[in-house]
Amino acid sequence: MGAWSGKCLRWWLSRKRRGQPLEPCYTNAMKRFSGLTLLVEREGEGKPANKGDRVVYNSRLFLNKGDEVPLNAVQVEHLPKDMIRVVDGVTFVDHKTVLGSRQTIAGVEHALMGMKVGGYRKVRVSPHLAHRDNGIPDLVPPDAVLICEIWLRDIVSALPL
Repeated sequence: MGAWSGKCLRWWLSRKRRGQPLEPCYTNAMKRFSGLTLLVEREGEGKPANKGDRVVYNSRLFLNKGDEVPLNAVQVEHLPKDMIRVVDGVTFVDHKTVLGSRQTIAGVEHALMGMKVGGYRKVRVSPHLAHRDNGIPDLVPPDAVLICEIWLRDIVSALPL
């Protein structure tokens, strides 16, 4: 698929030292959409998610410089337990959205398109597909580039026409 570069190897080794999930880092990062760059992908199984599908996904957000945005931790305080899952010691919120309905930031929505259940994508999202110049007070600064890790957990159904 892609070749390991020195930068990718350093990134992979730093994740290993911190006990974070290890996935290949490919240097042939694919551009999916203007402002959205696919960095890493692991394909899931089954049919791909399409516009109109109801999906359940988990995500982790990082600022471009590497700091994690603790959005899951903030949201967990206000959600029922059936919307929360813990995987490898990391707490996730089960987000539900209908693709194409603009219920989440555009970068995440575009990244979810075409994913299969069990799949994983890591994408770089430009500010115009994230929170723009608004940011999220105390979490995401204005005009921030985000690195999003996304796991597609389920495709529930397509909306009836």
